[in-house]
Amino acid sequence: MQAHKHEHEPSGTAHELSVAIVGGLHADARKAAVARLLVDVPGSVVLHHDLATAVAGTVVRTVSDAGGILSAGEAPLVNDCACCALREDLVPELRRLADAGLTRLAIVELWDSVEPKAMAEVVTAGGLTVTGVITAVDPALLLPYLGNGDDLAERGLAAAATDQRTVADTFARQLEYATVLALVDSPEADDEDRELLAQLHPTARQVPVTGGHPGDLAGATGATGATEGDASPLSPLASAALAGFDVEAAAAAQHPACALLPAEADAHGVSTLVWHRRRPFHPERLYEALEDLTCAAARSRGRFWLADHPDTLLHWDAAGGALCVESAGPWLASLPDAAWDMVPPVRRAAAALDWHPEHGDCCQHLVFTSPGLDRDGLEQLLESCLLTDAEYAGGRGAWKLLPPAFDTLLEV
Repeated sequence: MQAHKHEHEPSGTAHELSVAIVGGLHADARKAAVARLLVDVPGSVVLHHDLATAVAGTVVRTVSDAGGILSAGEAPLVNDCACCALREDLVPELRRLADAGLTRLAIVELWDSVEPKAMAEVVTAGGLTVTGVITAVDPALLLPYLGNGDDLAERGLAAAATDQRTVADTFARQLEYATVLALVDSPEADDEDRELLAQLHPTARQVPVTGGHPGDLAGATGATGATEGDASPLSPLASAALAGFDVEAAAAAQHPACALLPAEADAHGVSTLVWHRRRPFHPERLYEALEDLTCAAARSRGRFWLADHPDTLLHWDAAGGALCVESAGPWLASLPDAAWDMVPPVRRAAAALDWHPEHGDCCQHLVFTSPGLDRDGLEQLLESCLLTDAEYAGGRGAWKLLPPAFDTLLEV
C-alpha cells in the first residue's frame, strides 16, 4: 500500500509523521486528552480547525505545542461547508508539518461534531499514517449525550448548512469508531456510567487522561519520537496514540453487514440484549412498533430483514429517541455466485457465521443497550413483529405483496 512504499526514506519525509486523531463532543475531556499528549510526547503538535467561525465564511486553523500557539491561519469554506474546508485543508497542513521534519506526532484535534471516521480516511488517503484514533469521554456525560435528540444545528454544532445529524447519533458514532477511549476523572460518574460505556464499546481500550505516568509502561519505547537515546517508556495515553490504526478494519467494524456489535451483558443496572432470529419482520407490525423499540434503549443498532424487501440488508441505528433506517445493499444470499469475488473477505466471513441452508445470511441481528432495559418486554415486542407461521409459509412471493410500510423511510 502507498503508506508503506517508502518505509526506508530518510527522516523528515511525510511517512515518518505519526498522526493521532482525537475527537468527541465532550470538549473539556477532548482538550484535556490533547494537552496530556502534548506533554507526554516530545516533539508533538496539535492541529485544530475551529468550525465555529464558519458563520463568518472561514475555518480558523491553529497549530500549537505544549507552550502555546505556533501558527494560525484561515481556510475558506468549500461549497458553504465548514467540514469540506477541513477535509481540503487537513492533509496539506499535515504534509507541511511532515516536510519540516520537526514534528514527531501530529495530534489532529477534531472540532466538536466532526466524526473521526471521515477524517481518518482522508488522512490515510493522503498517504499519511494514522497511528491512533481516540474519542475523549467524560463518563458522567455519557447518558445525557446519548439521550440528546436535539439537532446539531439547534446547538450551534452543525458542520454544514445541510447537516441533519443529532447530538445523540453523532456522539454514538464518535464513541464506537474509536479504538481508544480517553477517560477524564469524573467525580460525578458512577458504576452505571462506567458499565454503560463498557457495554457500548466492549473492545475499546480505555485509557485515563490523568492517571499514570511514563514509567507505567516499562519498556514501551521506539515509537515515541523522543530524542535519540531517550528510552523513556510511553505513558498509557501516548502509547495508545502511537499503537497503530487499521482504517479498513475500523470501517468494517462499523458496516452493518459485518459490524462488531456488543455482546450480551447485564451488570450494575445496565443490560445489553442481543436479539438474533432467522425469520423476516412483517413490515406493518414492525413499523407500528418503531417508536416503542426506538425508545426502549439508550442505544440500539444492527441489521434486519424485512419480508417485503427480502433481498435487502437493512441498517438499524437508533440513539436519543431517533431511528435511522437505511438500505445497506443486498444480502449475500441474493447475489449471483460470480459477484462474491467482489465482496470483501470480512463481509464473506461475517455472512458465513450467520449462514442458513435456506435463507443464507438473511437474519435479524439487533443489539439494545441501556440502563434499566426491559429485556422481557423488548423481546416480546420484537417477536410480535416477526411473520407468523402462516405468513412465513406463504414464501417470498407472498411476502413481497405485504403492505409496503417502510417505503417512505427507505425512499423507495
